[in-house]
Amino acid sequence: MAKQKASLPVIRRRIGGVGLLRWAVRVASSIVLWTALLQLSTFFGLPLSPLRAARPSCIGNRNTSATASAVTAVASDDVGDLAPPALPTRRSYRSNGYLLVSCNGGLNQMRAAICDMVTVARYLNLTMVVPELDKQSFWADPSDFGDIFDVNHFIYSLRDEVKVIRELPHKFNGKVPLSMQPVSWSSEKYYLRQILPLVRKHKVIRFSRTDSRLANNGLPLKLQKLRCHVNYNALRFTPSIEALGNKMISSLRKTGSFVVLHLRYEMDMLAFSGCTHGCSGQETAELTRMRYAYPWWKEKEIDSEKKRLEGLCPLTPGETTLVLKALGIPRDTRIYIASGEIYGGEKRLAALKAEFPNIVRKEMLLSEDELHLFQKHSTQMAALDYLVSVASDVFIPSNDGNMAKVVEGHRRFMGFHRTIQLDRKKLVELIDLFEDQELSWNEFCTAVKELHEGRMSQPTRRKVIAGQPKEEDYFYANPYECLGPARKRREKLKHTET
Repeated sequence: MAKQKASLPVIRRRIGGVGLLRWAVRVASSIVLWTALLQLSTFFGLPLSPLRAARPSCIGNRNTSATASAVTAVASDDVGDLAPPALPTRRSYRSNGYLLVSCNGGLNQMRAAICDMVTVARYLNLTMVVPELDKQSFWADPSDFGDIFDVNHFIYSLRDEVKVIRELPHKFNGKVPLSMQPVSWSSEKYYLRQILPLVRKHKVIRFSRTDSRLANNGLPLKLQKLRCHVNYNALRFTPSIEALGNKMISSLRKTGSFVVLHLRYEMDMLAFSGCTHGCSGQETAELTRMRYAYPWWKEKEIDSEKKRLEGLCPLTPGETTLVLKALGIPRDTRIYIASGEIYGGEKRLAALKAEFPNIVRKEMLLSEDELHLFQKHSTQMAALDYLVSVASDVFIPSNDGNMAKVVEGHRRFMGFHRTIQLDRKKLVELIDLFEDQELSWNEFCTAVKELHEGRMSQPTRRKVIAGQPKEEDYFYANPYECLGPARKRREKLKHTET
């Protein structure tokens, strides 16, 4: 008995050791299982805890900028390897229905429309299907959304705002959705009062035209910031487009700074606008026939010279040459031409190339094999121009179309990078006076420089004109609400010093 009693403490110590070992094994197993669960949650897109998944901000978070990723990779030498950001927590809400979107126009018109439609879907608690892109425009580009934008990034970066799916659920197969065009320049109240009841009734609604369907001004701040979040974070180009954009920017940077000239002097623009200044009679007739061939181009009879004097025509390559020289752009500056095929070909570019011999285009920076897959896809080619335009030291558009406006806004968002907004109405007056020898070259240069001192994309509020939204400053050219006060003051000071 004595021996048995003496052995009890030993037995207890052995039992205690086994229990401790079991406890340690359980703790270790729990840690392993929890780590695995987190990894699987991230991989499959399951909701994570708030501590694990912080929502990225579209304000001040430059590293997650969508189309600026190519710019950041090339221009920022001091940025090291960054860990990929955690996915935002999936927003849980009861969907009121499904929104189909059929965008119209070119790349940047569709881009702005997508931002607006995501904002509408968020406001109305709708489930959004990946947008359809225009295939019926002048360019007849067969590209789908996924051929231009990174679909996975688009879906996941909007998880905390709106649910985006690739296609409608099978239960809606065969159902014809209600198709309509929202009223242009509408506030959020229009969508709440007029559109939401229709969605609740029909469950699926399609917007057949989506350009300029949200107001520039007067929207709640959170909706304005969401438009920026979509534009600068969610809409990232495909890896193949980003890679070629990186290559082009890197090549241009090797020789120092460079200027992008968006020369909107393509056949479709001239035919649509009726701007034929400097064209031959044969060219004018060709452009007129083209305008009548497209029934959705509503304006047919156009006084070209009157429109030019009102500042509503793109500058010709010859006029642009005079303006660049007058602004003091050095002759040896490397100038990248961002455009499609220039109407009139090389002969129309002769004067520009004579004055600025270091002109380059995509075809000079990329091989035939690299461009082969893009050549019949004008929207993808425009995406390459977009990336280079955003990255340039100076951006100069010859017309204030959609690309000029959206690129200007993106450059403002990235730090008010210099964009020269040409005052075409006053410029054509000065050009005519100079060509008629009523102004000397020095007088012309002085007038051009003074005219553009306040047109370099400095921080400023958007112009608001009640009842005339088309005359207001475009939201995507100046997303004022997305730029913090301190940042605006800092950039204003920088512009003053330079």
